[in-house]
Formats: sequence, C-alpha cells, structure tokens
Amino acid sequence: MRLPHRIFALLTLLLPGLAAGEYLRDARGGFVPYAGRFDRSRITLRDVPPRAGEFRGVWIAMVENIDFPRCASAADFQQQFRARARRLAAAGFTAVIVQVRSNCDAFYPTELAPWSRWLTGEEGRGFRNFDPLRFMVDETHRCGLEFHAWFNPYRVTNSTSLTKSAYLDTLSRRNFARRNPQWVIAQRSGKNLRLFLDPGIPQVIGHIAAVVREVVTRYPVDAVHFDDYFYPYDPLKDEDARTFAAHNPRKLSLADWRRSNTDALIRAVRRAIDEVNAAAKRKVRFGVSPFGIWANAGNRPGGSPTAGKESYSTLYADSRKWVKNRMLDYVAPQIYWQFAHDTAAYAALTDWWCGVVRGTGVKLYIGHGAYRAGSPGWGPDELIHQVRFNRMRPEVAGSVFFSWRSLFGPQVAPGATRLLHYLKGR
Repeated sequence: MRLPHRIFALLTLLLPGLAAGEYLRDARGGFVPYAGRFDRSRITLRDVPPRAGEFRGVWIAMVENIDFPRCASAADFQQQFRARARRLAAAGFTAVIVQVRSNCDAFYPTELAPWSRWLTGEEGRGFRNFDPLRFMVDETHRCGLEFHAWFNPYRVTNSTSLTKSAYLDTLSRRNFARRNPQWVIAQRSGKNLRLFLDPGIPQVIGHIAAVVREVVTRYPVDAVHFDDYFYPYDPLKDEDARTFAAHNPRKLSLADWRRSNTDALIRAVRRAIDEVNAAAKRKVRFGVSPFGIWANAGNRPGGSPTAGKESYSTLYADSRKWVKNRMLDYVAPQIYWQFAHDTAAYAALTDWWCGVVRGTGVKLYIGHGAYRAGSPGWGPDELIHQVRFNRMRPEVAGSVFFSWRSLFGPQVAPGATRLLHYLKGR
C-alpha cells in the first residue's frame, strides 16, 4: 500500500531521518558510525518503497509459552491461533514461523515424539481428534500467509535442577531423549544442567531428519525452519569426549569435527526435504536463522567487522558455508543489535550478509530483535530505520521479527507500535 502524499509528508516531519538521503543520527544528534568502533563513516538512509513480494515474517515461540498460551481445549487453541493469524494478515505480514518442535516434542500427533508440554501443560497429553498443526497450516493459508514449520533439533531442556536421569524420568516414554539417555549430553549451566541431544551421534541426525521428513510429507507447510540453537552458547568442555573418540573417522580436530556434525545435520534435512519435493512435486523450502555473527574479521578471514560471539567457533554452525554451498533456500541471520552498537553494528552486519548471499540464489531475510525495542540505546524509530536500510539493499528480500508478543502483546514498546504503523503504510 502506498502512502498518500500528504500523509507521507507528515511522516517526513515526524520520523527522524525519513527525508531521502539523510545521515542517520542518534538521540543526541550525532552521526551514527557505520560499524561502531571499526568504521566511523556515516550511514545514509533513504525511504525506498518495498519491492514486490517483500517477505515479512513473525516468529511464534511455543517453548515456555512465550508467544502462545497453554490451552484447555481444541476450541481454545483454535481461537488463540486464529486471532494471531488474522492479526498478522491485517498488519501486512506475509508469513508466520511457528515452533512445532521445541524440546524433542511435537505440536502434532506422531509416533516419533510426545505431545509438547507447552500445548496443555503436560507432556504427552494433547486433544482428542484434533491436530493443531493441521489447523495452524490451514488457517494460515486461509489468511493468505505462508506457514514455516520451526524445529529446534537438539534441545531437551534449557535448565533443570535435577540430575540427568531424574529429569529424563519426568518425560514421556515416547520422548527420544528418554528412550536414548546415552545420546543426551548434560552440561553444567550455573547451578543447573542443560540437556541436549548429542550432535555427534549419527542416529540423532537420522532421527531429526525423519522428524522433518514426516512433517513435510504429512502437512502442506511452505518451509522448514531452524533457529540458532545447534551446539550450546556456553562452551562445551569434555562432555562429548566419548562421541569424539568413537565417531571421528577422519581424525578431525575437535572444533572441525563439531562443525562437521552440524553440517551433516543440515545436509540430512536438506536431502529429506528434496526427496519429498521430488516425489510429491512440491516446493517446500529450507531456511535457517543463525546467530548474526558468523565470525569476526579479527579471528577469521572473510569475517564481519565485529567483536562478539561467533556461530562458527561457539555454536559450531558454519552458516556462511551453508549459503555458499546452496544448502539452504533462505537464511535469516539474527541481527538483534542496533545501528549504534559499538562491536556488532546493524548496518555493517547486514551488508556483510548481503555479500554472503550475493550470487548464490539464497534468499536473505534479516532477523530483527523486536523484543529489544525500548531498550537502552534503541531509539523509537530504530526498527523502522532497519527496515528502511534493508530496502536500500537489493540482496535483502525481507524481514523476520522476534517475536509475536513483542509486536502484539499486552505490553508493546512504542518503537514496535511505530514499526507496525510504518509497515502497514509502506
């Protein structure tokens, strides 16, 4: 929708930097540097209309009921999801990315996993004669939106005060982690434990690929989506030493071996989707939303002008390789920092990712941290400026926002509200 001239002129006065070709300034009136402490040059913003087919997605996180409540009945679930889908469509979004596997569980009936505890409050208990995923896909399509099925591949639990065996005993007997405790890594996280499936076990990779294959086969989803959780953000010590010794035939270094395991997962899922697409003549896409920093230029050639955690060396996720080798259909890096960030500046990281996808055919959707709107260092128009910056780059095909409650919840920051008004008008 194009804004009438008078309204656009009014917004030019109200929104800082909306006039074409202005330098981006901070709240004090100073110029915002392009790459923080690494490059002090100025950032130019222009107001460019969205290209046809611009992707606008929103994540709906089911884990811990972040964006969706536990429901008492199928009717309750239907009402909750229908309201979300209709609101997204009315706001001008084009896609919803819904978590269908969060903790080795499922939001659909399957023999491969139990019902998610985030559905009703009890793992293994769903609703009789009701398939939530079928309803969500159909309702999403009815509203004219794409449905991307979001899987967390490895997570068992982020935190438990129980021992590993005690926690696994609390899970449904259909949970893959409980059935295969020898393939679950327990990592100390403060006073608690983090539990996740061992990425170095071939059977774990096979199981995850089977889970994805089943969903793509049974449901008309538009895409399969992985987030940034591969190996944990807290560095592993020797928790996977036995797996490393038993499953490293090429004698790789520990870091290269871990990256090879994540690569193997991506390849297995890619293969499963391609096989279903070929057999059923479909076009289900595969996308990953990695941590925004692949590697820092100071640590690895070809890295970005940043200084922060790296997906390459911390999560052992070589997201740049996946794009360059066209193992993905789209990539949605989580660039959850503001323009004025000193060591992970939005403009520099977005341009770095533009360079990564250029010439590959892989779509680039930028992941925005809408939940940070209103945080220190974030002006009221930060998200608007990020979208405007994206539209100036031909490689950026759209945006994804984390998450639903940050845009439509009961306590929404003014910056998120302003973003919605901007997207609706532009």
